[in-house]
Amino acid sequence: MEDLKWILKKYGFLILLLLIVVVMICITLGKKDTEKSVEMVWEPPVEIPSETDDKEIAADAETEVSSLENSEPVSVLTGEEELQLQNDALLAAQQCTDLYEDIEIVEAGPDYSYIKTFTFEQQQAVVERLGEYNVVSVSDNMNMENYEKVEEFYTVYSSGENAMVTVYNVWQDGVITAQTFIHRNGEIQSYYVGIGWKEGGIPEISGVGTNDLEEMKLTEKGYFIYTNTVTIPHGNLREYYRVKPLSDECRELTEKYISGLSFVNYNMLVTNWDVSNVEEILMPRMFEDIYRVCTGEILKTENGKISAEVYERVMTTCFPVSVEQVRNYCGYDAGSNSYEYEMIFPRQFPPFGEVVDYTQNGDGTITLYVDGVWPDYNSDYAFSNCIVVQPFEDGTFRYLSNSIEKQELDIPVVK
Repeated sequence: MEDLKWILKKYGFLILLLLIVVVMICITLGKKDTEKSVEMVWEPPVEIPSETDDKEIAADAETEVSSLENSEPVSVLTGEEELQLQNDALLAAQQCTDLYEDIEIVEAGPDYSYIKTFTFEQQQAVVERLGEYNVVSVSDNMNMENYEKVEEFYTVYSSGENAMVTVYNVWQDGVITAQTFIHRNGEIQSYYVGIGWKEGGIPEISGVGTNDLEEMKLTEKGYFIYTNTVTIPHGNLREYYRVKPLSDECRELTEKYISGLSFVNYNMLVTNWDVSNVEEILMPRMFEDIYRVCTGEILKTENGKISAEVYERVMTTCFPVSVEQVRNYCGYDAGSNSYEYEMIFPRQFPPFGEVVDYTQNGDGTITLYVDGVWPDYNSDYAFSNCIVVQPFEDGTFRYLSNSIEKQELDIPVVK
C-alpha cells in the first residue's frame, strides 16, 4: 500500500489510470481459465513513464489548465474602464429603484433568485425611465430609447475609428443587462454587466463578461445584427436589436395577427393562396399555432386528440374553409369525432414576421405588409408577405389570403 501511495504521489493521476488498465488485464486473464466463452484480448505493454516523461506530462497538464482558465477573451478595455462601466450600470439601475420597490424575490437556490412577477407594463416603465436618464434602452416588443446613439456608434465604427456604445436591455424577469459594444484598434467586442435586484428595489451586479465579435451590421431598415465569435450552447449564431422605431399600430397588428406563426413548419405563410386554393395550406401541424393566435391560449389535448367541435370552430373562423375541407385535409377521425394532435418540433432560430405597413380597406378588411426577419442569416428583409385579414365584431378574425415574394433570401420549403 505504501508503494502504491508513493507511485501515485510521484506520477500523479495518469499512472493510476495505467494501473487500472493492468488490473483489468489481470482480471481478463483470470477469467480465461474458468470462462471459455471469453476471448483473450491483446493489450499493448504498459510503459511506466520516466522522470522526464512525467515532467512533460505535468507541463502539458499545466498548459491545458492555464488554457481553460484563460478561455475568456482578453478584453480590449482596461480594468479601470470595465469598473467604470460597472459603476455606470449601477447608477443607471438606481434611477429605477422606485419601480422595483414592491417586487417579491423568490430564492431558488444558494446562488440563484428571481423576481416572482414582472409585467410587460413594468418592463416598459423601466425602459422609459432609463431613456429619460439619456442611455440607450430597449426590451422585446418596444421601441429603443435614444436609438440615435447606436446609429452614431455604427457610423464611427464604419469609418474605422474607435467607438463605444452601451445598450440597456430590460428582460421579462426584471433583470437589466448593460451591453457595451466596442471597436478599438480594429477589434470588436461586447462587454456586459448584469444587474439583479434585492427586495426593496436594491440593484446589484450579478455578472460581467467579455465576448469577441466577428462582425456588426446595421441594416438600412434599422436592425443592429452582431455575430459572436463563439456561440454558447443553444445560443444564436447572431444576436440583434431593432434600432429604428416601429409604429405602435404595426406592433399591435404584429402581435394580434402575426406573432407565433411559422415560416418553416407549415405552408400558411410560404404559399400564395386565397379562397380558390386554400386547401393547399391545410395541414394538421398548423392547428396548435392557429389555436394560440385565435384564442390567446395554449392548446390542451385529451389523449393526444382535439375535439372536432373545437378544431372545426377555430379553423372555419380563421380561414375561408368548410368543415368538409378541414376533415379532408387535417386528419379527422370519424370514430372518435376528433382530430389527432400533431406536435410541432421546435426549429432552431427560425425567421419571424413583423408588420411594417398596413392598409385599411373599404370593405373592412386589413392588408398587412409583413417582412420576414431572419437574424441568423443576417437579414431583416428575407422575404415579404402581403396578408389580407378580415376582423369580426366579436374580436375574432379570418385570414383571407397570403402572397409572398423572395427578397434577400430564398423562401423556406416546408417538408
